[in-house]
Amino acid sequence: MSRRSYNSAQVQEYWQHAWDREDVYELPETADPTYVLGMFPYTSGTLHMGHVRNYAITDAYARYRRMCGDDVLHPMGWDAFGLPAENAAHERYTDPESWTDACIDQMREEMETLGFGYDWSREITTCDPSYYRWNQYFFRKFHEAGLVDYKAADVNWCPDCETVLADAQVVEHEHEDVCWRCDTPVGRRELDQWFLSITDYAEELLDGLDELEGWPESVSEIQRNWIGRQEGATITFDIAGPAVDTVDAFTTRLDTVCGATYLAVSPGHELARELAEDDEALAEYIDAARTDDVAELSGVKTDATATNPVTGEDVPVYVGAYVLEDVGTGAVMGVPAHNERDHAFATEHDLPIEQVIEPVDGQAVDVESGPFTGQGMLTDSGEYNGLASVAARERILADTDAVAEDVTYRLRDWLISRQRYWGTPIPVVHCEDCGPVLVPEDDLPVELPEFVQSRGNPLEESPEFVETTCPECGEPAERETDTMDTFVDSSWYFLRYLSPNLDDAPFDSDVADQSLPVDVYVGGEEHAVLHLLYIRFFTRALADIGLLDEREPVERLINQGTVLHSGEKMSKTKDNVVSPHEYGAETTRLFVLSAAHPEQDFEWTARDVSSSYDLQQQLYGMVADFNERAEVRDDRRPHDEYVAREIDRTVSAVSEHYDRFRFHRAVNEIRTLAALLGQYREFDTPQEAVYRRGLRVLSRLIAPIAPYLGEEMWNMLRGDGLVAAAEWPEPDSAVEQGDVERRIVEQLRDDVRDIVDVASIANPQEIDVVLAPEWKYTAHDIAREADKTDALVGKIMEQESMQSVGTAAQEYAAELQGRQQELRPTLSPAAELELLERASWLLEDEFETTVQVRRADPDGEFAGKAKPGKPAIHIE
Repeated sequence: MSRRSYNSAQVQEYWQHAWDREDVYELPETADPTYVLGMFPYTSGTLHMGHVRNYAITDAYARYRRMCGDDVLHPMGWDAFGLPAENAAHERYTDPESWTDACIDQMREEMETLGFGYDWSREITTCDPSYYRWNQYFFRKFHEAGLVDYKAADVNWCPDCETVLADAQVVEHEHEDVCWRCDTPVGRRELDQWFLSITDYAEELLDGLDELEGWPESVSEIQRNWIGRQEGATITFDIAGPAVDTVDAFTTRLDTVCGATYLAVSPGHELARELAEDDEALAEYIDAARTDDVAELSGVKTDATATNPVTGEDVPVYVGAYVLEDVGTGAVMGVPAHNERDHAFATEHDLPIEQVIEPVDGQAVDVESGPFTGQGMLTDSGEYNGLASVAARERILADTDAVAEDVTYRLRDWLISRQRYWGTPIPVVHCEDCGPVLVPEDDLPVELPEFVQSRGNPLEESPEFVETTCPECGEPAERETDTMDTFVDSSWYFLRYLSPNLDDAPFDSDVADQSLPVDVYVGGEEHAVLHLLYIRFFTRALADIGLLDEREPVERLINQGTVLHSGEKMSKTKDNVVSPHEYGAETTRLFVLSAAHPEQDFEWTARDVSSSYDLQQQLYGMVADFNERAEVRDDRRPHDEYVAREIDRTVSAVSEHYDRFRFHRAVNEIRTLAALLGQYREFDTPQEAVYRRGLRVLSRLIAPIAPYLGEEMWNMLRGDGLVAAAEWPEPDSAVEQGDVERRIVEQLRDDVRDIVDVASIANPQEIDVVLAPEWKYTAHDIAREADKTDALVGKIMEQESMQSVGTAAQEYAAELQGRQQELRPTLSPAAELELLERASWLLEDEFETTVQVRRADPDGEFAGKAKPGKPAIHIE
């Protein structure tokens, strides 16, 4: 390889071996780690750019924290169960296990090529019986704790996947509910299913969001909306006719109860089913509604009536598709004058629309054409007429025994049953005499049988799996053939990483209590109400059964943005995918981290990728040239001090950017320092200690993002050991005012350029930089520290030093008062003079002329023009 050309592909195998040899990424058993985690990937077979961005973020941060001296846990594993593997196996005439193993091997190799520094000794695979036995163990424990239900329910059914979907796996697409995996329209079926009682934790999950200061507010808000807490009241209506004699309806607008003109129940409501026994048309409607084959505003009027407990009036009872069985109580008091959905239903079925709330200002509203949904004053409500909405709710609640305060949630229990093979078998046996019986703990894991190709659930086609005996009575029984939702696998995997080889427990509770919460977790916002809600539930449930102390799993959450190509998300269906290896592993890593903040989307462009490639070549070339030529000197000059300070300022800035995950800004700082060191080398023979330190700093600053390049640079500079295990650089001098110093220098350079351009000065003979007199610094500091209500001119002029200046000080004080809001920090007179004397070489180099830096004469022509942080400039 040419000494001046860098190719990571030619060195990556060597450095991978070196990292493995030194166990750089293995966590000591007794460590209290900084836990850095990326959402583990589904085993699709190849890494896509979303994977690369996610894992580049965690890898860069993990490498940075390790160089800062932390013990870092940065593991990787495989979300290996799931229907797509089954489908892929079916298409390729193989079995899901073989397909999954092949995908894992390929993905692991790609991750190693990309230089991701994982502790592979902790690798886990969720389809391994040694892992999923603990899913079954948790099922048993949750069942014992009353957190598991087995019940008949109308469930979401994907006809293409031939399986049940949880509510969170149904998404809206073009005004239609579709499967999150295959976009097939979702229907409804009534099946006996297994549920985890996440609703028991609804209030705690909601309250806990307020404590997650390290989470994006967008994710917290999505979870708040999904949990959907509503305060209101439950109203009990007496029913005339069937055996079901009362129905509870929940409402958030108790003040509108006198305007109820009908009661509607869902097609799955107990009352609807009972009425359907004697009503053939209603029974047909309910069957059609179960398969989602009815219009949203459709409904059937029944023979039953309901008595409004507040007014005493009877209203008709409808069965309507717009009433959802699992929302609220599955029953709605229809108030069409004050609710949009009720209004639409009433209009469709020609039901009365009776206004009982009017605007506070008395303005007339036409409720026939549309509902009035605001708060207001009650009308046509008997004894409650004239009350404001809030007061009316309190009165009605106090007056009516059939009304009670209530809280409901949109959140439904987690449906975990899936009618598929490639998942964790639910450890239950169905016995005719004993009912559903848990498989004893000693018999776990219940392992999957050999795969059988079938259109439906392959487990049902395996007699040796299905046919068993009841653990309680010993009679013939059948195993449960549903498997668990794969989100069960990913709800606790971060705990298994802590003790992956433990045989007698799912994880070491002491280690977990010491290591949790996960310090940094990186993944997509699209899992806000799937994985990210489920891990919060699981952690709490595990704490309640005595396995954990911690109740929140993740302290800081980073949602990575999307990689776009031609304005659209990279996707095989869009035919706009760029392979992670097409441009080289390190160029890809450097680009995805430098293009934007991790949480922002960005466009993949060849030009910007080329810029990342060029930066690698620049950095490598600087070190190679230094090793070959080594033309340096020993004495220190003012411009050496400026470069040394700029190295310190860069170290401080890059460290802050890494801490805040602003890798794009860290790369910009690295580019700027590299450019400065290149200019420094060309301006004068560099001072050896300054220049060598600058290159060593660059090798460490770039190493978390481009680890192969960092190792090459560090090795050529004779750094001790591996850069992956090297100490993170520290500034040699205080840099608290580094931003101020940079601003002053850059402002000066910009001002000189403007003067040269505007005055068309082709060959400046001399640049005279004149700093403000010292009294202006005093006035500036007084103005910045003064209260905005102070009489600033008087406050400044009361200073004896200002009085001796006279009119000039008074005029400057007036100027400061006029722009007091925009005054920025500046340096002391001595510090600014020293800074610009050291930085003057930048102007000398750019304009090929001499530069003089001096303080303004008190009575000189530049004293009035120069200001703190903004010198006067004279160009000959």
